[in-house]
Amino acid sequence: MRSSNPVFSRRGFSRDNGAAGFNGQQPQAGGPAVGTNPYATGNPYAEGATNPYATNPYAPQQDTQLGAPQARGNVMTIDDVVSRTAMTLGTVVLTAVLSWLLLPVDPANLGKSYGIAIGAALVALVLSLVQSFKRKPSPALILGYAAFEGVFLGVISAAVSTYIADGVVIQAVLGTMAVFAGVLIAYKMGWIRVNRRFYGFVMAAAMGFMLLMVTNLLFAVFAGGDGLGFRSGGLGILFGVIGIILGACFLALDFKQVEDGVTYGAPREEAWLAAFGLTMTLVWIYLEMLRLLSILQGDD
Repeated sequence: MRSSNPVFSRRGFSRDNGAAGFNGQQPQAGGPAVGTNPYATGNPYAEGATNPYATNPYAPQQDTQLGAPQARGNVMTIDDVVSRTAMTLGTVVLTAVLSWLLLPVDPANLGKSYGIAIGAALVALVLSLVQSFKRKPSPALILGYAAFEGVFLGVISAAVSTYIADGVVIQAVLGTMAVFAGVLIAYKMGWIRVNRRFYGFVMAAAMGFMLLMVTNLLFAVFAGGDGLGFRSGGLGILFGVIGIILGACFLALDFKQVEDGVTYGAPREEAWLAAFGLTMTLVWIYLEMLRLLSILQGDD
């Protein structure tokens, strides 16, 4: 079973045959393995599961003479995830602010700014796909994705603030932060339990949501108007709320992936993948929040 986030599906945090681990490794001697996963001893989402990375050579080892754990370097820590995520999100914010200031969205230049934003979004998509299929995380690709994604977000945010409602961008940012904090608290308190059933439900719901949105976009392109109406009026509000809920579910899955990696000694480079996944999820939530607030403000 693959991770919820495409950046985890190629390498780190993938789950094959119900077991968690890192792809591309050889089985370690002396340790049990499930399938081709050198670290798995069972399903990490199952109740009472054992350490899926029990034979991980990066994990802290026991000192047989002193009886104390002997730490090894090159293992991912929560500080690594936080610092990489801060760098990635900081890049998004910086380029978003610069594009807001340097790419005017007045009627005379709106078409040009939109063209740049769409081009930046396509480049960000390509970079994210390239990173998703690489065996190792590339900080250059991840930060490049963040930079181009920020250009797209900056132009879209400026246009929404100018033509729909001033202040809606701040509300969307605060709403995204509130969702992040709420999901993190709920996850740490154990109110959200990430297991196989949760994973399957979220992935099925996300696939259905994306199919509906693509269908709506195709109808809008070829038939004109708002397509099937999934992005305006009452249906737009409903699907905006569903999109935010799905984003919150993806955050919970991302937190589980990070927790597994930190707990079981993933290589430090995997912190970049964790930052990449969290950034993609937060961008999703922000865009859905901005769209929902825009509809609500437009109906006033």
